[in-house]
Amino acid sequence: MESLTEATSGAIGALLSTTILYPLDTCKTRYQAEGGGSHAKPKYRNLSDVLWEAVSTRQVLSLYQGLGTKNMQSFIAQFVYFYGYSYFKKLYLRKSGSKSIGTTANLIIAAAAGACTALVTQPLDTASARMQTASFGKCKGLWETLSEGSWSEAFDGLGISLLLTSNPAIQYTVFDQLKQKLLKDQQMNKTGLESSPEALSALTAFVLGAVSKSIATFLTYPAIRLKVMIQAADHDDGTKQAQPKRPKTISNVLCSIWKREGLPGFFKGLHAQILKTVLSSALLLMIKEKITKTTWVLMLALRRYLLLSRSRLKSA
Repeated sequence: MESLTEATSGAIGALLSTTILYPLDTCKTRYQAEGGGSHAKPKYRNLSDVLWEAVSTRQVLSLYQGLGTKNMQSFIAQFVYFYGYSYFKKLYLRKSGSKSIGTTANLIIAAAAGACTALVTQPLDTASARMQTASFGKCKGLWETLSEGSWSEAFDGLGISLLLTSNPAIQYTVFDQLKQKLLKDQQMNKTGLESSPEALSALTAFVLGAVSKSIATFLTYPAIRLKVMIQAADHDDGTKQAQPKRPKTISNVLCSIWKREGLPGFFKGLHAQILKTVLSSALLLMIKEKITKTTWVLMLALRRYLLLSRSRLKSA
């Protein structure tokens, strides 16, 4: 029940934060993906150029292209992640017999949950990236996007996604450790009878989420940009010369960034990534913290209802 509650509240938080920040996510993804094409001159000099393109071409609503797929991917990913993280953590505590979990074990558990999430949601992640980087107004549906290439291409970037399991592992470990320390200090300051478990305030959860995600994003950003460029849609710029399309492998993308942009290219869009992911993660964790208690009560009520229904059926 506790694992299910964590998963449900985390998934709802992800759904809301993804929807609120989706236009920023689209601008960020298109800005990061630039550099893999044949043109030497960059199309976007900064993040605002993407927004201006949508406004000037009267395609503002195209900033929401792929929102349904992104929401589906985000909901499933967060549900699987939070369920796996909570389940593996409780399993570890039960098997080890300890009352708390250390930083190393927390990192391993978070990485294992992230790997399970990547395997389950990679096709949706790839489709979402292709939809966001497609030309404004020319986005295709989910099935059409996935069926454009081979089935293996739906898993483009899976290797980097598995590597990037270190990102949420770092984020949630930092968040969990800071949260436990704050709640422990709050309980130590309380006197008298034991009360129900404390919850973080919305502002505190927001700040902790921002700090933890900033650290994780900075450490893993080069891999994040590689993944976006591998998954980005291919554009037809009107020149249909018969040039063989180079496969988007990690080595090819690495060489492309190095030749065109040098070392700074591996950090192109870092500010946009931090802005989007920090806001998204902070909102997610803030919403999750506030709805966890409500979700727990609803789960208990549902469980009681199912048990009563079952007993009535047996007696009948």
